[in-house]
Amino acid sequence: MAGIYIHIPFCKQACHYCNFHFTTSLRYKNELLAALLKELVLQKDYPGINPVRSVYFGGGTPSLLDLADINQLLSSISTHFRLDPDAEITLEANPDDITTEKLAGWKSAGINRLSIGIQSFFQEDLQWMNRAHTAVQATGNLELALRYFSNITIDLIYGTPGLTHEKWEQNVKKAIALGIPHLSCYALTVEPKTPLDKLIRNEQYEPISPDQQSEQFLLLMKWMKEAGYEHYEISNFAKPGMRSRHNSAYWQNQSYLGIGPAAHSYNGKERQWNISNNNSYIHSINQGIVPFEKEILTETQQLNEYIMTSLRTSEGLDTRNIPGKYRPVLEAAAKKYLDSGLLQQVRDHLVLTNEGKLLADGIAAALFF
Repeated sequence: MAGIYIHIPFCKQACHYCNFHFTTSLRYKNELLAALLKELVLQKDYPGINPVRSVYFGGGTPSLLDLADINQLLSSISTHFRLDPDAEITLEANPDDITTEKLAGWKSAGINRLSIGIQSFFQEDLQWMNRAHTAVQATGNLELALRYFSNITIDLIYGTPGLTHEKWEQNVKKAIALGIPHLSCYALTVEPKTPLDKLIRNEQYEPISPDQQSEQFLLLMKWMKEAGYEHYEISNFAKPGMRSRHNSAYWQNQSYLGIGPAAHSYNGKERQWNISNNNSYIHSINQGIVPFEKEILTETQQLNEYIMTSLRTSEGLDTRNIPGKYRPVLEAAAKKYLDSGLLQQVRDHLVLTNEGKLLADGIAAALFF
């Protein structure tokens, strides 16, 4: 199950916490879109990418694109790749970009899943994050989107200063009440060199509380289970049958192709990432060269990649996928976490418990070869 990710590096304004590659200037939008179309042709023979089961427009803010831009990109994918007729095609959208006209246009273009960056239903939280949309738009435009799309996921952020457990519960319960079939919920991370990092270091914002984040994550898991959602990946919850195909491919170690500046690609044996500079990317693509760096993964790195991604899922790490010579090392490393209740053995699988999910990255690193 392979997927194509297209990075749209444009935003109306910079969220304080964001460290993704983007620009708030649309000056070179047309040139960049032309480059994306050229890269699709240049990358049409990327190993392991066909057939394409999912397409994901991410960013940045893909909902800033004109409908003609989306149609061109999807047409190019259909021309140069074997796109599954039943492919999941996701568009990330900000609430303030959602209109009746855009929703109808996206649906007619072939978009069949929306990922809407709600983050919070509270105005004070959105202002704290420097989001472009309002709380009124978060609710109203989400309800509007549900008239056109049944397959919708929203993002919510927890662990922010000022987000009490009561407010966090209201955010989650509101999404459940609206019938949103998929939620991605993330603990706020203070990334270096972001505005949030600077604001906290200058004591203009309160620091993040790890204890608060842990408590809110445990509460989240409880509420989502009670509501009948599958907690199928650390940050992701879905009603039965509504898991993200595209993101599931990442966690299942499938191939994916990244198109655009800063986009990453992976085929099981190699990882590559495009340059994170719009002008340099455009110039190189216009010369017929995809500007990327590449890493060839050793057997050990491939196994560690599998450990990291599989442990994040509800199915866990299938020890049968670990070559025999490595298994005794894995079993010895896992014993500590099995004994402490952070891991559990489910037949041939090592699965994180709820408490283990709080320490997922550290446990995965401890199991690396």
